[in-house]
Amino acid sequence: MGDQLRVRVQQWASGLDPADNRARLAEGVTPGADLVVFPEAFARDFGQAGSDVSPFAEPLDGPFAQEVSHAADAASCTVVAGMFEVADDPERPYNTLVVGGGAKASYRKIHLYDSFGYKESERLTGGALEPVVVEVAGWQVGLMTCYDLRFPELARRLVDAGAEVVVVPSAWLPGDRKVEHWRTLLAARAIENTCFVVGAGQPEPRYVGHSAVFGPLGQELAAADGAEQTLEATLDRADLVAARRTNPSLANRRL
Repeated sequence: MGDQLRVRVQQWASGLDPADNRARLAEGVTPGADLVVFPEAFARDFGQAGSDVSPFAEPLDGPFAQEVSHAADAASCTVVAGMFEVADDPERPYNTLVVGGGAKASYRKIHLYDSFGYKESERLTGGALEPVVVEVAGWQVGLMTCYDLRFPELARRLVDAGAEVVVVPSAWLPGDRKVEHWRTLLAARAIENTCFVVGAGQPEPRYVGHSAVFGPLGQELAAADGAEQTLEATLDRADLVAARRTNPSLANRRL
């Protein structure tokens, strides 16, 4: 069991050409991190709001997932990145996080973004109501995507399943108080679950950026502004143990 987890967040924009995005992903996965997190929809951006993304859906053994695994293996790390995955309904793919390298898994976004004037469920299929936790360098890492962050029940289920770190790849859209919502909710999920939270967002101008890493008492360990950039943070298990000793709220639950 590793005492530290080296995390890299690539707050990079994805474009509309999947081949270009695969090449960019490979550039962002280099030795020096245990876990490299890319944003939601990194295989191919959503395009115009409400547009059909089904032509860009791939299977979990398709070109993007293969590139994730290849890049992760070459750098001896684990990579998490967002893609559209072929679903039973060919017109409504899954919004999926693929995990490659030291751990291999996938998570299909549960809570579709039917909010703030958008209707993601018209174009995408929601995933099964099961938490996904993977082991990365001896740490238990739970997976969420963007709008999932607004639902504390999912983060709690991940922690109940053993997650010490929750990663949240996102394409968080701008709007009134939206950056404040994003940062507040990342910190809240960390504080209420006494766990680490890693938010990895696509940058401005289309999205808000402001990726961040929060510790189990809500301490900010790394933070970005809106521009494209890379964050690095080292998570220490001693901080997790100390936080859960200081604030044993998980053990004190009554409901």
